[in-house]
Amino acid sequence: MTTHASHMSEDIRRELVALVRELKDPRVAGQLLTVVRVELTRDMSAARVYVSAILGIDKAAEAVKGLEKAAGLLRRELGLRLRLRKAPELRFFADASAEYAIHIDKTLHDLGITPEEDTNHDSKL
Repeated sequence: MTTHASHMSEDIRRELVALVRELKDPRVAGQLLTVVRVELTRDMSAARVYVSAILGIDKAAEAVKGLEKAAGLLRRELGLRLRLRKAPELRFFADASAEYAIHIDKTLHDLGITPEEDTNHDSKL
């Protein structure tokens, strides 16, 4: 992906995070969603948007249905906010990464492994 496309992907991801929070659809509102990543086509005419929910892949899949319904509105708002002549067509996909991260964190906690508070590994004499 070119530098311009990667910057645009990040800009779209950032704006979608804000826009998703504003949606009133019950499948989306209050679901603790995360826009994990955005993949743009080379010509930037379409974007694959990966969405994860803290409550699991089933909630993410449910939210995707609401996001697909709001895709036109989201596309229009993206175009306005990012001042794009033509905003990419949005396709949404459920992603289990938030659920997986919570599982890994719980497993580490159960094993008694916690992040070190002091990351300075130099000995103090």
